[in-house]
Amino acid sequence: MLADQDERTPYAGLSPNLTLDALESAGFHADGGLTPLNSYENRVFQVGIEGGEPVVAKFYRPGRWSSEAILEEHAFTQELAELELPCIAPLRRDGSTLFVYEGFRFAVFPRQAGREPDIEAEGTLEIIGRTLGRLHAAGAVRPFEHRATLTAQRFGVDAMAFLLSEGFIPPDMTAAYEAVAGQLLERIEPLMGGLQAVQRIHGDCHLGNVLWRYDAPNIVDFDDTLMGPPVQDLWMLLSGERPERTAQLDKLITAYEAFHPFDPRETRLIEPLRTLRMMRHAAWIGRRWSDPAFPRAFPWFDTPRYWSEHVLSLKEQLAALDEPPLSI
Repeated sequence: MLADQDERTPYAGLSPNLTLDALESAGFHADGGLTPLNSYENRVFQVGIEGGEPVVAKFYRPGRWSSEAILEEHAFTQELAELELPCIAPLRRDGSTLFVYEGFRFAVFPRQAGREPDIEAEGTLEIIGRTLGRLHAAGAVRPFEHRATLTAQRFGVDAMAFLLSEGFIPPDMTAAYEAVAGQLLERIEPLMGGLQAVQRIHGDCHLGNVLWRYDAPNIVDFDDTLMGPPVQDLWMLLSGERPERTAQLDKLITAYEAFHPFDPRETRLIEPLRTLRMMRHAAWIGRRWSDPAFPRAFPWFDTPRYWSEHVLSLKEQLAALDEPPLSI
C-alpha cells in the first residue's frame, strides 16, 4: 500500500537507510555504497551490490504516475531489449519490476556507462537514426493504454492556465505572456489536432538521454515515454543554424527509413513541438516549486529577468512558426 506523501517534500522520508532497506526487501543485497545521481523528478541512486556490479535504483515521485503507467514503461523497454535494441530495461525479482517499500515505489536497473554522443562525428547521426527507426517500428505495433498522449492541451493549454493561475509571472508581464502564448496555441492546436501518426515513442530523446559507448547508443530514461508523433524523438537531436539542422535531419531520416517509414509532413511539427516543450518546462518547474530541490536547482525561475526572457523566446517562436518546415 502506498503511503500518503506531502507533495511539498515528497522525499522527506527517503533516508539512506530506508533506501538500502528497500533494495534489500526486493532481493538486492547492497554493500552500503550509495551515490545520488542527477534527477529532479525522481530520486535516483547508484547502489553497490555485494559480490556484483553496482545497480541504479529509481524511486518514483509519489503521485506522478500510476503503477499501471510505470509498468507500461517497463514493459516497453523490456520489449525493446528483447528485440536487441540498446536500451536499459529494469531488473526483475520474482517476476516483478516495480517494488514498494514504506510507501515508495521503485525500480532497479543495470548500471550503464556512457557519454553524450558527438553528432558531428562521422556516422553518429546515422547510427542514432537507425536505432530510432527500429525503436519506432516496435512502438507502432500497439498503443499504450495508461501512458499520456502528447497534445497541445496537455503540453500548452494546461501549462499556460497553470502559470496564469498560480502567480509565478510578474504582474507587469502577465498580459504579454497571455497574449503571445494564446497566439501560439491558436496556431499550434490545429496542427497537433490533425496528427496522422501517434504511437509509442521515447518522448524525451535529447542527447543527454543517449549514452554513447563503443560506437553505439544506449537510449535511457523512458520516464516520459508516451503516445506522440515520431518526429518528437528526432527534433531534439538537431542543433545549430537552419542549414546545419537540415543536414542533420536528412542524415537521421535517411538512416531511420531503413527500418520505419517517416512521414515528411511531420517536419512541420518541429517548431510547434519546440514551443510546447518550452511552455511545459516553465509549468513543470512551477508545479514542483514547493519541492525544496527545485528552488535550489532553478533559483532564477521566480525572477523578472527569467520571465522577460521567456516571453521574448515565445515571441521568437511566433516568427519560427512562419518559417517553412525543414526539408528532407
